Amino acid sequence: MQELQLYIESDRLDLFQDESVSLTQTIQNVKDIAKVFTSFSKTFSVPASKNNNKIFQHYYNFNIIGGFDARTKKAGRIELNTLPFKTGRIKLEGVTLKDNLAHTYRITFFGNTVELPDLLGDDLLGSLPFSEAEFNLTYSPSAVKTKLQTAAGSGASIITPLITHTQRLFYDTTSSAHNSLGNLYYHNSSGTNGVVWNQLKYALRLYEIIEQIEAKYTIANGYANNVEFSNDFFSTSNDSFYKLYMWLHRKSGSVEPTQQITTYQTLVVGYTGSPSRIVKGYSTITIPASLVTGTNKILLSTISTVTTSSDPYVVVLQLNGNAVFTSASTTGSAQFTPLPSLVANGVYSIVIEHEAAITFTSIEFEVDGEEGATNYTDTLTVSNLIANQVFDFQISAQIPEISIMSFLTGLFKMFSLVAYVNDSGVIVVRPLEATSGVSYSYYTSADVSGLDAPVDHNISGFADTTQREVDIALPYKEIIYAYESTGTFLAKQHNQLFGTNWGALRYIGGTATGGAGGVNYNASTETYKVIAPFEHMKYERLVNLNNGASTTIQWGWSVNENQQAFIGKPLIFYAVRRSTGVSATPIAYQEGTSTTSSVGTYWIPSNSLYLNPSTGKQNINFGLEINEYELSNSFTDTLFSVYHSEYIIDIFNQSRRLTKITSYLPLKIIYNLKLNDTFTINDNTYIINSITTNLQTGKSNMELLNKV
Repeated sequence: MQELQLYIESDRLDLFQDESVSLTQTIQNVKDIAKVFTSFSKTFSVPASKNNNKIFQHYYNFNIIGGFDARTKKAGRIELNTLPFKTGRIKLEGVTLKDNLAHTYRITFFGNTVELPDLLGDDLLGSLPFSEAEFNLTYSPSAVKTKLQTAAGSGASIITPLITHTQRLFYDTTSSAHNSLGNLYYHNSSGTNGVVWNQLKYALRLYEIIEQIEAKYTIANGYANNVEFSNDFFSTSNDSFYKLYMWLHRKSGSVEPTQQITTYQTLVVGYTGSPSRIVKGYSTITIPASLVTGTNKILLSTISTVTTSSDPYVVVLQLNGNAVFTSASTTGSAQFTPLPSLVANGVYSIVIEHEAAITFTSIEFEVDGEEGATNYTDTLTVSNLIANQVFDFQISAQIPEISIMSFLTGLFKMFSLVAYVNDSGVIVVRPLEATSGVSYSYYTSADVSGLDAPVDHNISGFADTTQREVDIALPYKEIIYAYESTGTFLAKQHNQLFGTNWGALRYIGGTATGGAGGVNYNASTETYKVIAPFEHMKYERLVNLNNGASTTIQWGWSVNENQQAFIGKPLIFYAVRRSTGVSATPIAYQEGTSTTSSVGTYWIPSNSLYLNPSTGKQNINFGLEINEYELSNSFTDTLFSVYHSEYIIDIFNQSRRLTKITSYLPLKIIYNLKLNDTFTINDNTYIINSITTNLQTGKSNMELLNKV
C-alpha cells in the first residue's frame, strides 16, 4: 500500500484514509484518435477538515468575499511515499454538506497538458503581440513587391504569395492580349496588364505564430505559467512545418477597398506601470483576465487627441484587431469616452483613420479602475505622431479570425501530433509515428533533447492473466480526413467533378485514396472524422495560352464558384520561391495606372513542399492527389501516409485487438512509466491505449493494443 500526498499550490490537503484516488493516463486513444489527451483523475473527495477548510476558505459559505475562486484550476502535485509523482492542476468541483455542516470537498486532478486550453481560452490569433518593431508593414506597391521578391531563409517570415483575392490571372504572349488585365506576360513598362499590386496580400510563416504564442503567454505577462514548446516539430530544421505560411486574409476582397480611408496604428513605447497587472507592450495594451475578474474593475477609459489640423479623422479602439468603438468624424483636438467599462481580456489598440496626412501633438489613452479597494489611473501617451499617407498593414487586424487553440488543434490534426509537459515545464510536441520523411516520433524514439525514449516493461509477473477481455479494436467503419473548407473556385470545381473533397481521404481499410478504398467494413456504423479547421485551396500552374508551353508560375484564386471574392477559413500553404536562378518565367506587376514592371523572382503557393518529387514528395493533402505543378501523382508523402497511416492501418488490421487486463504494478514502474512505453506479457508486446491506476494500491486497469 502506497501513501499518497496531495498538494494544492504549496498546501498539503488532508485525505480520507479509505478514499481511493485513481489516475487515468492516455496520450493517443483508439476511441478518439484526433484528440490530445492528458492524465486525469476521477472526481474524489477530501474531508472538510480544519486544514482543508482553511485551504478552500470555507467555499460552502458564499457570503465570504474574496474567498477561494473555483472558476480556475490551481497548481497541484501528487507524491507517492513522499516522492514526486505527477504535477498538474486541481479543480474544486464542489462541497457536500451533512446536517448543514461541510463534510467533503470534491476535487479532480488534471495533468499538465490541460494547462494549454486553460491558458489560451478563446483568445484569437489577433491578440498575439505582433510588435511594430518586428512586424512593421506598410501596404503599398513597393512594399508588396519587396515581399513578393524577398529572399528565402530566416528573413522570409512575411512574404507576398501569388494569391489574388479577386483578379483572375493568366499568361498569354499573343500580341492582342498584351494589355489585357490579369495577363502576367510582361511586354513593356507602360502596359496595363499584369497582376495589380493590391490584389495581393501578405502571408505570415507559422513558425512566427508559434513564437508569438510563446511570447504572449508568460508569467511576466500575468499568466499562471510560461507556454514553451519543444523544437521537436516546431523547428527551423523541420521544413515540413517551417515552410508553411498563413495568408493574412481576414475579409473577402481587398485589404483596403477603393475610397476607404486609410488606417494607422499608434506607436506605443514599452511601459511598466502601476498596477503591475496592466501590461503595456509595443503598440498594444494588454489587459490580463485577472484584472477583470473578482474585485478588479475597469470603470472608465478616455482617448484624448491633440492636433491643430483641420483635416477630418476618426478614432477607433480595437480589441484583438476588431473595432469595439468608432468615433464620429472630427477635426482638431478632441476627447472620446469609448466604453464606460472595458471588461474583455485582450490587446487594445488605438487606430486613427484619415485621408490626409495629420500630425498629432499627442494621443493619450487613460484607464481608470479599481483593484480591490484601491482606485488607480493608468495613462499611456504617444507624442508627435505623424500619420502619413502610407497604409499600415496591421497583422493583428488582418490575420484570420481563429482562436489560438483552434489553430494549434488544427496543426495537431494535420500532423497527428501529441503533446505532453516534461519535467522542465516544456510542452513537448512530436509526431505520433515515425514513417517516411519523419525521423523521430513519440512511439519510436526520444525527443530532440534525447529524453523520453520508449522503454519496454516485462510485467508478466504482475498482470492477472486469469481474467481479461479481448475486444475488437476497430470502433469505426471508416475514418474521414478533410479540411473544413474547400470553397475556392478550383477546389470547388474539383469537388463537383470528382465527387470528393479536394485533398481529403476516406479510409476504410486496405488501400486508401482520395475517395473510397479497401474493404467495406460493417461491424460498426460509426464514421470518425478528423477535420482540420483550415481552407485548402487548389492552385493552378499557368501555361502560355499562345502555344501551350508551361511556365514556372503557379497561383491561387480566392473566389467562390461564382467567381466572387471569398473569405473561407484560414488558408495554410507552402511557399516556394521562383527566381532567375531556376529560369523563372518573369511576371508583369502593375504598380499603378500604366506603370508595370517585370518581376523575375516571386513566391508561389503550393500544397507540396517541393515542386519536383525527386527532391521531396511531402505535401499537405490528406489523400493522394494530382500535383498542380507537376500534374503527376508522384507526391505520395501525404499527411495520411507520413503521419497517420501506421497507427490507423494497425487499427484496421484484422489481427489488432484491444485487451483489457488488470495488473499490480511495482512502484518502480508506476514512477517511471511513460505512455510511449510498451508492456510485454508472456512474450506478447503491447502499446498503451489507456491505463487507470489506483495510487494507493497500485492496481491498474489497462487497455492495451497488441503490436502488429
